[in-house]
Amino acid sequence: MYKAIFTSFFLLLSISVLAQDDNKIFGTNEKIIARSGFILTGNADFDIPGANMAQRFGISYRLGPGVLYKTSSNWLLGVKCDFILGGVVHQDSLMANIKDKYSVGDGSLYEFINNGGERIGVPVYERGYAVGIQVGKIINFNKYHPDNGLILLASSGFLQHKIDIYDKDKTVQQLSGQYLKGYDRLTNGIFVEGYAGYVFFSSNKLLNFTLGGDGLFGFTRGRRAYLYDVMRPDTGKRLDILFGLRGGWYIPMFKRKSEDMLFE
Repeated sequence: MYKAIFTSFFLLLSISVLAQDDNKIFGTNEKIIARSGFILTGNADFDIPGANMAQRFGISYRLGPGVLYKTSSNWLLGVKCDFILGGVVHQDSLMANIKDKYSVGDGSLYEFINNGGERIGVPVYERGYAVGIQVGKIINFNKYHPDNGLILLASSGFLQHKIDIYDKDKTVQQLSGQYLKGYDRLTNGIFVEGYAGYVFFSSNKLLNFTLGGDGLFGFTRGRRAYLYDVMRPDTGKRLDILFGLRGGWYIPMFKRKSEDMLFE
């Protein structure tokens, strides 16, 4: 009985001593610092247009890669490229001078009489891209997970979009060669963008993501000297806005203390 009590007391005392020095044994008292290294990103946005963008296009999507460098103080610097994809065009006057008079013209499909005398449908899409640089910061709220928290990113760069008139077989004479440029409403200029969300890097190295909202503001101009359907230039200033909900998958390549790269 006494031997069992003594043994139990000795074990408890040993555990207490080890706990007081656990920074040497287990490292639990060692300060946890945020990691640094490159992060490969893949982002997807669901966008609602605003201002002049809403007059021309409907709901759209953005998909694209990026690269960020994260410092141990959670500052971020990188580049990104988003491809803009949409299927709704609100340009009522689009190709009004050449489309078939029976064309539905519902903002997604236009009908024409092709070179062979057949009526065909030509779909139209929203297409574009935004490429630029990013700077930002991760604001951490949990000292045990210093890489996670509120992520704020500001971006700036070049934005371009147009109406993609997809005459697959190139059988409509009025949409061939240089004629197509008189209808596509090519537009470009600079943009600024702000993103706020949550970023998470898991301890199992598999689940790394961000989720949040952003707003893109494009200060653009029309770039076509003449539009055939409305018989005027298209060179005016525009304000193109996209309000988006973004989800992103991150692949971090953080440095170990030994400066070896750790692929997560």
